[in-house]
Amino acid sequence: MRVDLQQVEEAAKELYIRALKLLPPDIKQGFDRLVADESNAGAQRVLGTMLKNITVAEDTQTLLCQDTGIPIYNVRIGRGVEVDGFGLQEAIRRGCARSTREYSFRSSIVHPTTRVNDQTSTGRGVPIIHVEFADRENILEIEMIPKGSGSENNSWLKMAIPAEGIDAIKTFVIDCVLDAGGKTCPPTIVGVGVGGTSDLCVHLAKQAATRALGSRCEDPEGAKLEEALTRAVNMLGVGPQGLGGDSTAFAVHVETAATHITMNPVAVNMQCHSARRARVTFRPGGMEYGF
Repeated sequence: MRVDLQQVEEAAKELYIRALKLLPPDIKQGFDRLVADESNAGAQRVLGTMLKNITVAEDTQTLLCQDTGIPIYNVRIGRGVEVDGFGLQEAIRRGCARSTREYSFRSSIVHPTTRVNDQTSTGRGVPIIHVEFADRENILEIEMIPKGSGSENNSWLKMAIPAEGIDAIKTFVIDCVLDAGGKTCPPTIVGVGVGGTSDLCVHLAKQAATRALGSRCEDPEGAKLEEALTRAVNMLGVGPQGLGGDSTAFAVHVETAATHITMNPVAVNMQCHSARRARVTFRPGGMEYGF
């Protein structure tokens, strides 16, 4: 399958707009579960307000949140796919810039020292583009995630001592959730990376935070840690928007990697309640949008 880069550019533009306006079904279902289990009357009201915001945004075709985030594109290339890698990267970059100019939403991207905003949602190294290879024939997937600063500012890395074991991981995650409080606009998805190097560990935490609700870590030990941490986090009483209640997190997601015998990195990255993402899948017969 040969990839048409003009179609990629159009898709990159459309994905950004879709992600800002449409909340994935799994997140809506996550809200339903939290509402059903929430015992705090104040928290119930806050959750109700969040749900009303989602409904109004989708009914009026406006943005779910004023923070248009930092644009992240995750690309998965299957077997038998022919694509110019540099051309693919540039097509995504052009599409990202066009989405901001043509839809006229706020660009949140500035130069790190001058703070100059080119009003294109692009800049040095942005959009962030991750490329992976998939064991599937003739398929190209592009996932777009606008990561808001409220969630991204709540990121941590600890180079834990291996002798401290799994207790160090759990304690660190709990401390991070308490430190974040209401700043991440909970209920959140708490992403945890364990293992690898420092940079890989942080990347794993981001992958975990942006996974679909209902998915599980493929590592059985990571899956067990997800269950234990989800229960623990929702006993902290932070609640929606940090105002108290049972609904601190939709879930804790964990991703793991092998690491060195003398270290055990642990990273935490959070996703806010507006856990936005959009996806397009290219196949020989055409392209399809989804989540």
